[in-house]
Amino acid sequence: MSVPKPAHPRIRPALRPDLPAIRDIERAAAQRFLGTPEAWIAGDPPAPETLLGERLEEGGLWVACLDGEKPVAALRFRPLGDSLYIEQIDVLPAFGGMRIGAALLDRAGDLAREAGCAALVLSTFRDIPWNAPWYARIGFEVIGVLPPELEAVRSEHLARGLDESRRVFMRRSVQGPETDA
Repeated sequence: MSVPKPAHPRIRPALRPDLPAIRDIERAAAQRFLGTPEAWIAGDPPAPETLLGERLEEGGLWVACLDGEKPVAALRFRPLGDSLYIEQIDVLPAFGGMRIGAALLDRAGDLAREAGCAALVLSTFRDIPWNAPWYARIGFEVIGVLPPELEAVRSEHLARGLDESRRVFMRRSVQGPETDA
C-alpha cells in the first residue's frame, strides 16, 4: 500500500469565480459520509453562494490549488470570540490524504495569529475517522467547557436539527512559543 505524498498546494484567498467550484468541492467531499451514521450529509446541499460571497468579502474563504488555479480544497471561517471558527473545510476526495486540509488549517492558524486570535476552533463529528480523530492528530483538543460563543453555535446546530450528542468542539492554539524581550 502506498502512502500519499504530501502535496504543496498554492493556498490563496478565494475569488468570486471560485464559488461554483467551492460548492462542487463541498458536494463531492460530502459523499465520503455515505455508509456512516451521518450519511444524510451526502444529500445535504452545499453552502449557498450568498454565504460563500459573504465570507469571501470578509476574508474568510480560502482555497488550495494544485497545478493551476482550479481549487481542489476550500476552507470557510469567521472570527468568533478570541478565535477563528472553522465553519467548513473540504477536500476533493481524489486529493485526500495529501495533507491539503492540514495545510489550509495551518494557513488559517497564521491568519488567526496575525489577527491577534488565540486559537482555531471548530465543531465536528466525534467518531468519524476524518473528523475528530483526524483533528486530534493535527493538534486540536476537545474543549471541555464551552464559552458562550460556542454555546451559541451549539444552539444554532440544534435549531438546524444536528445531533449534538455525536459532535464535539475542538481547539488548537495558534500562539507561537513565548519569546524573551
